[in-house]
Amino acid sequence: MANKSLFASLKGRFGSETNAVNLAGGNAYKYDDQHKLAQLAVTGTIGDLYYQDAEMELATVLQVANAVPDEFLAKTAVYARQQGKMKDLPALLLAILATRDPVLLSRAFPKVASNGKMLRNFVQIMRSGQTGRRSLGSRPKALVRGWLNSATDYQLLQASVGNDPSLADVIKMVHPKPRDAQRDALFAWLIGKPCAADALPAEIRDYVSFKADPKGRPVPDVPFQMLTHLPLSQKQWMKIARQGSWNMVRMNLNTFLRHGVFEDTQATADVAAILRDPQRVKKANAFPYQLMTAYQALSADMSLAIREAMHDALELAVANVPSFKGQVVVCPDVSGSMSGVVTGLRKGATFRTRFVDVAALVAAAVLRRNRGGTVLPFEVNVRKVALEPRDTIMTNAQKLAAQWGGGTNCAAPLEWLNQNRRSPDLVILVSDNQSWVDTWGRHHGAERTGVMRAWETLKRRKPDARWCASTLRPTARRRPRPGRTS
Repeated sequence: MANKSLFASLKGRFGSETNAVNLAGGNAYKYDDQHKLAQLAVTGTIGDLYYQDAEMELATVLQVANAVPDEFLAKTAVYARQQGKMKDLPALLLAILATRDPVLLSRAFPKVASNGKMLRNFVQIMRSGQTGRRSLGSRPKALVRGWLNSATDYQLLQASVGNDPSLADVIKMVHPKPRDAQRDALFAWLIGKPCAADALPAEIRDYVSFKADPKGRPVPDVPFQMLTHLPLSQKQWMKIARQGSWNMVRMNLNTFLRHGVFEDTQATADVAAILRDPQRVKKANAFPYQLMTAYQALSADMSLAIREAMHDALELAVANVPSFKGQVVVCPDVSGSMSGVVTGLRKGATFRTRFVDVAALVAAAVLRRNRGGTVLPFEVNVRKVALEPRDTIMTNAQKLAAQWGGGTNCAAPLEWLNQNRRSPDLVILVSDNQSWVDTWGRHHGAERTGVMRAWETLKRRKPDARWCASTLRPTARRRPRPGRTS
């Protein structure tokens, strides 16, 4: 007999009464703890969002993390870092694991603390007391010491950029035993203690000399953040722009503009070539979202050549978006709650990119790879918007995001498909999934959600249709606040 829990009919699995209330007050279905943690791990930012604040999200993460097995917690931390490319949540899960299983911590640590920023995130969270302790403990200290001694000189320099805690704070906290005289001198230099200058790595010696007198000297091979406070010439800024990594160049275009790099035609062409270089884009594992964020942040005075290079780079970055068989429908949520910024509201870390921008970007990228696809932006109802598949992804994403506003009805695109007797093979919905229009005022447990009712109607017409609901933000369950609307 087949496993009934896995192979139950659609009606048996999803036709039951709702058992939860989402953040907007609509009927919903409760996730189990492992499902919930996995979703939080790859969408969470621990910042203030439209329907929840940072404290609520943190409390939810701690609650579900403490309810799952240690091995699942460790695997989730590694997956969120390596596959989800997340930062804060993997470090938080690693800190929780540190209080529960030191053996699993040792196995997960090098896969999560993959660079100096992640190392400092882990130490910061451990010292905060949010995971149950304010000190690192013997095993975490040993792991941090191991990272400090195994990291390359350049990785340590990269890790030294930033505070709270600074790398110097971390070194003073764990007291690593230097592996050799050069590492001993470097540790001393990083924490501001006297050291043997001739024992320092060559790039540090070059940097010290350059810092003392940058005029006419070649730019040293150090993280560019270590140079920005120095009185650099226009030519030196051009050299920094030309020798930077793809990600560094993408993130600092406005800085280069302010320092005259794009006043030079050849320098502008060189930077544009870096941005649209297929090999560099692939090596950087560039996310379309990163390019959209960088594009939105560009100064109004930015060179047209750089803007066009960003369009080209985004086209390259969606090369891994699959083309699907059959009729594809993608439904980006453009309702009012999608106006929140994807990073959450965090001092010094808030971007301009909103959830509606990301939903629109996903829709435009799917349309690019599936030219016969249909895009149905929705809020309370489906909105009509004319898109040209041959337009750039950035252009189509901007058209969709401009539709922003209104309440939330996640069933709207499915109802539109039913009314128009459409039978798609795949429906992709991109939303915060806080639908409330069709269930407002009802108590959970009363009936199925509007989405499931509409989906079951579509499935009767197209039994092999597939449904993919993508959540762009972490969700937590709570009772609705009276009068709260999208």
